Amino acid sequence: MNTRLKTSAMIASIAGEGQVTRSAPFGHALAELARTNANVVGMTADLGKYTDLHVFANAFPERYYQMGMAEQLLMGAAAGMAHEGAQPFVTTYAVFATRRAYDFIHQTIAEDNLDVKIVAALPGLTTGYGPSHQAAEDLALMRAMPNMTVIDPCDALDIEQMVPAIAAHKGPVYARLLRGNVPAVLDEYGYQFELGKAKLLRGGNDVLMISTGIMTMRALETAKALRQDNVDVAVLHVPTIKPLDTATILREAKRTGRMVVVTENHTTIGGLGEAVARALLGAGVTPPFRQIALPDAFLDAGALPTLHDRYGISTEAMCNTIKGWLG
Repeated sequence: MNTRLKTSAMIASIAGEGQVTRSAPFGHALAELARTNANVVGMTADLGKYTDLHVFANAFPERYYQMGMAEQLLMGAAAGMAHEGAQPFVTTYAVFATRRAYDFIHQTIAEDNLDVKIVAALPGLTTGYGPSHQAAEDLALMRAMPNMTVIDPCDALDIEQMVPAIAAHKGPVYARLLRGNVPAVLDEYGYQFELGKAKLLRGGNDVLMISTGIMTMRALETAKALRQDNVDVAVLHVPTIKPLDTATILREAKRTGRMVVVTENHTTIGGLGEAVARALLGAGVTPPFRQIALPDAFLDAGALPTLHDRYGISTEAMCNTIKGWLG
């Protein structure tokens, strides 16, 4: 790429040029939910504008709590409000929720199985501001926590449908968040989010890509690109990491003649790839298995397009990797 990228290319926008987007889908969906659910409150640690919670705050200022730069306090306060019958939707950056406030979530929310929804922005490699802001290991951390449901939505539609679904689920939830102008890609597939369910978005005879989060977007782009090389790629979207839809994954992986490629915006350790591998081996299902994910390393700072190419999660990089595996 010869084009000089601006500093703004380091910020968490993953929409391609000309891609259809919707603005602040989480904030609008939460405000819509709050109109019929009086228990919903919004809480954040100085990041309302940067997690789209400001949309909710404008609609329901009396139900919005700005806790300042104090993520541990934020989680403890959310637990207290849940004990009193509120349903807190808590936002911050994923690094602060999972690394800075982990023990507070573990002891004050998860152990008591409280109805707190933690919705965390800048997941994985969706910012170029280096390891301090890149939550490359958040899924592994939250999967390991008892009682915690873990979700990685793909796009605006996924987020919009996820909000009422997790509100209907009683218990703690950790959900990754795409904020700002979020791509809308699943509308054309007749998609409906269901908590705990994987969805086959397209069939294919050569490769089964099992993906989550923004990597489902990339998997669909990769499938279309590889079609030109006569490579037929199926895409199975897994928005719920825990509990895992093992039945659907096994059903699709059992089809003979297909390489299984798990792809995620997360380190290779402890995320969807290892969860799928465990499910396959436990059931005695052993297709050729590969993983496209972030390395077990502290990631570089820089422009997102450059970093996505560097770490192999751009569409072009994924196409080249899969063609190499197929020989």
